[in-house]
Amino acid sequence: MRTTQPRRAHNTVLQTVLAPIVFGVAVILLWQGLVTGLAIKAFILPAPFAIGAEFAANLPNVADGMLITGRNSLIGLLIGAVLGILLAIISALTRVFDEMAAPVVAALSVVPIVALAPVLYTMFGAGAETARQLVAALAVFVPVYFNTLKGLRQVRPVHRDLMRAYAASSWQATRVVTLPTALPFVFTGLRIASSLAVISALIAEYFGGPVGGLGKSITSAASSSNYGLAWAYVLGSIILGLLFYCAALAVEKLVTRRSGS
Repeated sequence: MRTTQPRRAHNTVLQTVLAPIVFGVAVILLWQGLVTGLAIKAFILPAPFAIGAEFAANLPNVADGMLITGRNSLIGLLIGAVLGILLAIISALTRVFDEMAAPVVAALSVVPIVALAPVLYTMFGAGAETARQLVAALAVFVPVYFNTLKGLRQVRPVHRDLMRAYAASSWQATRVVTLPTALPFVFTGLRIASSLAVISALIAEYFGGPVGGLGKSITSAASSSNYGLAWAYVLGSIILGLLFYCAALAVEKLVTRRSGS
């Protein structure tokens, strides 16, 4: 028994860590070979080694863009997540509010960022980061709200009856039974929203606002025909999105481990 457990842990590490790395290296080598062998122009698709060289040569600028976009994404993630969880709790407790909120949230889920970002820039000023943060918050709010609400509705009737038998209030039942049951659904929404926060903040940077951020940098590099640099900023965006996703996953593991889920 003692020997099989380390083997299983070793195999799990190989599957979760080594396999994606090997696959990623294979894709990069295939990409490099196709670009070189077919003589693909840089404005169509740069070679990954050229992108890596541009990324290393412009690392301070890429890092500055990642900090700006990351800050806006983080603020939007926190605002959207808090509002999504709170409103989902209220919707689960109050049927009237749930019926009123459902069409509003459904409408928010289809609001195009392309149209919303310029309007927010007009409202808050082109020199403020507020519009980008609100766009990220809106993108985060919808999946967090729906996933949290779904989780809050997973409580078994026998557990609700038990809380009624103990004369527990609605808030006590929510805190003791409903929220722990909904926790996996909440973190599913947060994992989805963590990447969406980065993507939405990045897209919002294309349509105005302060000079700075990865989106603006990609646009500037592409407009000056520096396609390798543009892809270097794209690589920075990918890294930023992965950092947000891994951070959300780490928080989920920490919370579920402490709660015993």
